[in-house]
Amino acid sequence: MFRFLIICLMSLPIALSAQEREPLMTPDRMFQIALALDPDARPLPNGIEMTIEDVPVLIVADIVANRMRAMVPIRLAEGMTPEELERVLQANFDTALDSRYALANGRLWAVYIHPFAQLERDQFISGIAQTVNIANSYGTLFSGGAAQFGAGDLNLARAIVSICSAIFCKSC
Repeated sequence: MFRFLIICLMSLPIALSAQEREPLMTPDRMFQIALALDPDARPLPNGIEMTIEDVPVLIVADIVANRMRAMVPIRLAEGMTPEELERVLQANFDTALDSRYALANGRLWAVYIHPFAQLERDQFISGIAQTVNIANSYGTLFSGGAAQFGAGDLNLARAIVSICSAIFCKSC
């Protein structure tokens, strides 16, 4: 058994290099993927405007900074209660998945941020889907999709803090 594990580990680099890698993301490639999702997607000087499930999505790419951002406006930030702000931060921890709630320019946004060149097709599609999901589920599930790391009330965070405190900080 041990010998089999060593052989597998030694052949791993060969298997990985033999796999075909996706080409790096380019503005044109990103736009072609967006067109597959929304045939009415519109190119912008630094991104794309598109609609998914009647939700407007703005994608901004900065090639020099190697970043891309998919964004959905949710609501004005003015008037959000401390409880609402706490809830979106909790969702960022456990239910929003790779997308996030963010405040910018007086608005609450659903966002997905990723290095541009390394962005793979499936990551891009998944990121857009999660961003639309957290926008649509704002005020209810606050969810990026089916998977989550807790119930949105920081139970997992409390459990982790409790375990770490017990292990690392016996005098705390």
